Amino acid sequence: MLNNAYCSDKYQYTMGKSFHETGRQQETAVFNMFYRKAPENNNWAVVSGTQEVIEMIGALGNAEPGFFEKFLPGDNYAEFRKFLSTMRFTGNVYAMREGEIAFPNQPIITVEGPLIEAQVLETPILCIMNHQMAVATKASRVCRATDRPVSEFGSRRAHGPWAATYGAKAAIIGGCASTSNILTGVMNGVPSTGTMAHSFITSYGSSVEGEHRAFTDYINTHRGENLILLIDTYDTLRCGIRNAIRAFRECGIDDNYPGGYGIRLDSGDLAYLSAKVRDMLDRAGLTKCRIFATNGLDEYLITDLERQGAKIDSYGVGDAIATSRAEPCFGNVYKLVEISGEPVLKRSEDTIKLINPGFQTTYRIISGAKGSEGPHVSAKEVDFSAGELFKLDVTCLRGDGTARKIEAGETFTVADERDCFKSKTFEAGSYRWKVLQGQVIRNGENIAPVHSLAEKKAYFDDNLRHLSPSERRLINPHFYKVDISQELKEKKIGILERLNREIDELFPIFEG
Repeated sequence: MLNNAYCSDKYQYTMGKSFHETGRQQETAVFNMFYRKAPENNNWAVVSGTQEVIEMIGALGNAEPGFFEKFLPGDNYAEFRKFLSTMRFTGNVYAMREGEIAFPNQPIITVEGPLIEAQVLETPILCIMNHQMAVATKASRVCRATDRPVSEFGSRRAHGPWAATYGAKAAIIGGCASTSNILTGVMNGVPSTGTMAHSFITSYGSSVEGEHRAFTDYINTHRGENLILLIDTYDTLRCGIRNAIRAFRECGIDDNYPGGYGIRLDSGDLAYLSAKVRDMLDRAGLTKCRIFATNGLDEYLITDLERQGAKIDSYGVGDAIATSRAEPCFGNVYKLVEISGEPVLKRSEDTIKLINPGFQTTYRIISGAKGSEGPHVSAKEVDFSAGELFKLDVTCLRGDGTARKIEAGETFTVADERDCFKSKTFEAGSYRWKVLQGQVIRNGENIAPVHSLAEKKAYFDDNLRHLSPSERRLINPHFYKVDISQELKEKKIGILERLNREIDELFPIFEG
């Protein structure tokens, strides 16, 4: 089986050789994985993939020296290959929960450990997280376009079996009610869904009576289950819906059937056809027959169908979710922020690529009166019914002054990093808080809490309810307030000012 810990780029290991031979392999490094800009003008993204990252990290080092010789050949690498074959991850990892809502520049995963161990994790972490967060975030957009259930069934269009399986998991976290992927269902203990394809109907011959026989045979072989008949193989209104009504009646399926029943539309004008089909079903007394719609749907088409008053009870979405079709490449990056206790940063010609230095943690500030247990709140204790909303995320250097004030429930102020005239003060007793990054690996050992897929989905759904309606909308969302502490800002500016001085002194500007 493929060991995902080595789904990596060679330069991770060429750098590692240099660290090893210069005696730097045990220097303690801190790397942050974060993204700079959410896809499709979103203000936020959905976290998915941390479970697979933890499993991947646990597999590091489970390879023989001969494996490394295939991509690091020659006597020059012999000693390094021996080191790699016994290298396990011995550090610490902090991560946001799957189903968390993450904003730009916040550390979603923080890796603290020996320099080589932390460095070689970059590519596999990004491979896992960029894929799953793209899918989960797109699923959230599609599901926010409607109050009706959305099913994911994009495996045939996904970028390979791994992407199909884990993408379906991410889609459920992001809001989908179900998936057609059986591996995802088996691995996560949830049922997969599915009915019939057009080939089932044409296997009875291309005839109207063949369609009728296909429907009756399907009903009779799946009694007790949810029965969905695909009605657009030949002509939706002139034979498909009529054959479906006929088959339901002949097989004794009506509104008293306990398993649930319905029809699926997969082509044509879905708004028009759904209205016509609904009318025909109601006149036949099949008022509880559900209408399921598919056919290249995404959040924009679903929004338009809803606007037109389509009589659709649930949707099936394939490649728009499975490939995050509009923006298939998510932008997580993995950057060194501290080495041997010294904060570091990457400076770039592009302002957006300037990163926050140092070992960080993010606090989510929640409106509402302080609970009797104090200002700190666990994720499951946030009470939406009490009107509690997420008001601010502030990323601090661990243990800095702002962090200490928040944890003590004291009054604190956060100034806008880009506008010194804007600030926000939270008075003592007016807020509660939670830390977004929990420790999932300690000294190389997996200590992550175990959550089922249903729990991850519920966690995201609950988080979503704590954003304001304007922050949840698809078009021109209101931007949630995200800032850094004054101490982190000063550390960042101090490093930049020192760099500028050193550059000016070493390479003075030439005139003329």
